[in-house]
Amino acid sequence: MPEFIHVADVADVSDPGKVLVEVDGEMIALFHVSGSFYAIDDVCTHDGGPLVDGELQDYTIACPRHGAKFDIRTGAALSMPAIRPTHAHDVKVENGSVSVRIREPGSGPNGTPSPSSVPAVAAAHAVPSQKTDTTTRQHDTPSTGTPDDAPTETQSLTTQTLSEDLVRELLKQVKDPELFVNIVDLGLIYDVSFSPAPDELKQLVSIDMTMTSPACPAGPQLIADTKRVVNTHEKVADVEVRIVMEPPWTPDRMTDDARDQLGIF
Repeated sequence: MPEFIHVADVADVSDPGKVLVEVDGEMIALFHVSGSFYAIDDVCTHDGGPLVDGELQDYTIACPRHGAKFDIRTGAALSMPAIRPTHAHDVKVENGSVSVRIREPGSGPNGTPSPSSVPAVAAAHAVPSQKTDTTTRQHDTPSTGTPDDAPTETQSLTTQTLSEDLVRELLKQVKDPELFVNIVDLGLIYDVSFSPAPDELKQLVSIDMTMTSPACPAGPQLIADTKRVVNTHEKVADVEVRIVMEPPWTPDRMTDDARDQLGIF
């Protein structure tokens, strides 16, 4: 088991306060709140932002990039856009000296086995995500009680008059693979515009779209799905997706429906 390593003196960190320390080559955010010390990885699990630079309020630290919040005592993710916890570590205070021990993966405080648990934010939308997943795969299962030639909602949309509102309705079929919320309700679609295609009966569609972070791993999939669903419309010749990062995405861009689905109030 790793050893405790001296990182600071009690007097070095104000109460409440925070400081960045290094332990066994790892960058750790050390917090001093109400007379107690806590340590977590200085990494936002949403996009790698430095947590120690964020706003500390009681036992909550907010990532300065997109506002994801974490519990400094446990590392639990408390709010979107983070859904995975960051790692918490053991802290010991003796004779005015503060020491930190890196907690091994899968272990709890003081080396005890970590109980299996679902991060708070992920748990909040676990049930809705299952329902959404079933909905998105309806075409893979036999339909019951519906004639084979009956038009589906998607088929109906693809024949309606092409407009920005209609494109946004089509894009509600595209869901973030981690959050299971559609990209429209997440607030990722900034603008939709049209221009004539060489075939004058059709339109070229341009979509300005953002990501929850510049390095979003789901980016390529979201772009491909965006093009796919809009191209299903009979009047669309081609789709261009432009990724824009200004203004940067924040959770404030989400609709009330998205907040309800994720359990954010």
